[in-house]
Amino acid sequence: MGAKVARVASSDSILVSCIGNLGKIGLNTVPVAFNQQINAILPNENLAVPEFMFYQVLSCRFKDQLEALASGTTVPIVNKSRFNSIEVVLPPLSEQKRIVGILDEAFDGIAKARATAEANLQNAHALFQSHLQSVFSQKGEGWVDSIIGEEIKFIDYRGKTPVKTASGVRLITAKNVKMGYLQETPMEFIAAASYKGWMTRGIPQKGDVLFTTEAPLANVAQLNTDEKVAFAQRIIIMHPNASRLDSTFLKYLLLSQPVQQRILTKGTGATVQGIKASLLKLIEISFPKSLSTQKDIVSTLDSLSEETQRLEFLYQTKLAALNELKKSLLHQAFSGDL
Repeated sequence: MGAKVARVASSDSILVSCIGNLGKIGLNTVPVAFNQQINAILPNENLAVPEFMFYQVLSCRFKDQLEALASGTTVPIVNKSRFNSIEVVLPPLSEQKRIVGILDEAFDGIAKARATAEANLQNAHALFQSHLQSVFSQKGEGWVDSIIGEEIKFIDYRGKTPVKTASGVRLITAKNVKMGYLQETPMEFIAAASYKGWMTRGIPQKGDVLFTTEAPLANVAQLNTDEKVAFAQRIIIMHPNASRLDSTFLKYLLLSQPVQQRILTKGTGATVQGIKASLLKLIEISFPKSLSTQKDIVSTLDSLSEETQRLEFLYQTKLAALNELKKSLLHQAFSGDL
């Protein structure tokens, strides 16, 4: 490899995880000791610039070789002798330094761009949360006070474990319920013939609010389909009294910080926090008596939510592009194209 592998790593050595989560990389600045899960590369100063070797270990070319050498069906392992067989490129030291200079400058720019995109992503989310809190932290004129149990019917499938199948009727679990939206993955099913026998506690309707009671507690989404779907444990389906409470308004109400805080305060459990249905029904809520006022609030929040999602998609796309740019630069650097 043009570098010697050591069990006691001095400064400027490169640490590579070789058991389990392969290819996690670190460049240490002080001498360290390490266990058998890690191999350390100490660059030979006559052949390799430490930073050049570090960038090379970050490249897909190196990681592909590492993964190809792994053995073990449950936990992948690359032993020391196989690790030593990984091929690296070592141009003259002057060329290594030139490439390091280019990558340092490029990666510094990428890091700054990532920081800006991540800050913008957080700001977009914070703006929506701020507006959501302002709506529900100050009750307006014509608002009424109540509790969840007085306004909402629960359809509760907790305590039952469905038999999953490769296909059939889609099964929605707590893993699908995120904060404000329903995620398709993981896609799980129960047998179509089992649907009627399973859904004996009630059939949800499109627009009903889904609430996770534990692992995680208090994620809230809205059922967005008319197709038959089944529900697993840890979800309560909330069907509000339509003459008093709009379903989408209820979703935003449960997502708001004041109500979330009340729910989390009532949560119990040392390892996994959860809430009993009896306690959930006692959570205090406030809402406009007028359904038209509720719908006006929903319209405003929907518009702001759509804009927030658009911005989040934009910044997530930019972050993904920056990651690809980093990979591309590393590929060019170690294929002779930089």
